[in-house]
Amino acid sequence: MLFRRRRPEGFWDRMRTALWPRRSFGRSFQYFLKRVLRLTATPHAIAAGVAAGVFASWTPLLGFHFLLAFALAYVLAGNMAAAAIGTGFGNPLSFPFIWALTIKLGNMLIGVETGAHQKQVNLEALLRHLDIKQLWDPVLKPMLIGAIPPGLVSGITFYILTYWTVRAFQLRRKSALAMRAKARLKEMAAARSERVADRTPRT
Repeated sequence: MLFRRRRPEGFWDRMRTALWPRRSFGRSFQYFLKRVLRLTATPHAIAAGVAAGVFASWTPLLGFHFLLAFALAYVLAGNMAAAAIGTGFGNPLSFPFIWALTIKLGNMLIGVETGAHQKQVNLEALLRHLDIKQLWDPVLKPMLIGAIPPGLVSGITFYILTYWTVRAFQLRRKSALAMRAKARLKEMAAARSERVADRTPRT
């Protein structure tokens, strides 16, 4: 197989890559930024897609962030590829902060005090009977509710930043392409003038 690894990647290697990318997070951010800027769509579509992905990353629905981001992008007339890139907001570095903030904020909005009065998770029922209801009240419900305010704030923020960044990038690219086309036309005109001058009989 072309480009196949000499040594198959083991389980621990895959886990390390999932938790810490080989490029480092700084280079990964630059890679995602370039991917966003090179998308062929309107600034609104790209910005709406990124905002949808960022909002979806705040929810505790791990494994469904892409589907939620695509659904929100469809409603907002956003770009699907930008939505997928936007879900990169949720990563091993941000997830602990996201989960801690959303569950605390959700309990505050619901009016549940953390501590002795908070409903506990029955791990035996959860693992033995796969009873997801054990996670709904103490975990999923407050996290879903708590994800809405920061998700909206960060989504709007990313929309504005992405919109103006993409708009400026596309304007510069159009200007650069126009200058190249103009220079190319001048070169073609000069070459045509030289050919006409060579064909003109000299007296």
